[in-house]
Amino acid sequence: MKTYPLKPLSLVLLIFGFSTTVSALDGDAERGQAAAAVCTACHQADGNGLSIPGAESWPRLAGLDAAYMYKQLQDFNSGQRENASMAPFAAMLNDQQMQDVAVYFSQLMPNVVQGADDADEALLKQGERLATLGDWSRYIPSCQSCHGPDNQGAGENFPGIAGQHAGYLQAQLHNWQQDKRRNDPQHLMLAIAERLNDEDIKAVAAWLSVQPAK
Repeated sequence: MKTYPLKPLSLVLLIFGFSTTVSALDGDAERGQAAAAVCTACHQADGNGLSIPGAESWPRLAGLDAAYMYKQLQDFNSGQRENASMAPFAAMLNDQQMQDVAVYFSQLMPNVVQGADDADEALLKQGERLATLGDWSRYIPSCQSCHGPDNQGAGENFPGIAGQHAGYLQAQLHNWQQDKRRNDPQHLMLAIAERLNDEDIKAVAAWLSVQPAK
């Protein structure tokens, strides 16, 4: 597996946070609700997703940054982000519908999610340490270095991950670790995920999943 070093610019972004100014999408939530009908089977009508233990997990979209969701839809459609389930649904939407759907889901209320029922106190403490402090002995920065205070998100590049399904978070970290997902800025997630072991991934996903999404 190819190793991606954390470059000096990447370290600056991680330590001081990543700030972006995003132009408002030209999206309409009412139109987005109609277009999002194709999304509800997996992401649910309230946008809070679904997690089946030991099986697939569909992420919570409710309350996520609209520009981030729009970019992910574009990436699924172009093939830059690969997912056999999402690709055909993204292909059903034109660019305006993608903007509308993103704005619609961004305005929905995040709810309690699933996925950390089997996590014990020690695992949750390990996850909290990684998410809030990182482990610089292994060159692992904290999650909130990029994902913002309390991991509530920072612009279109770094989504809110607090209150996201543990199963989904685990799957994405493994995808980055295995070089199956590459649509992150400056390969930051690739560089970080490959430094995590399976217990780290389970721990940080479990802790983040039980944090409130604001």
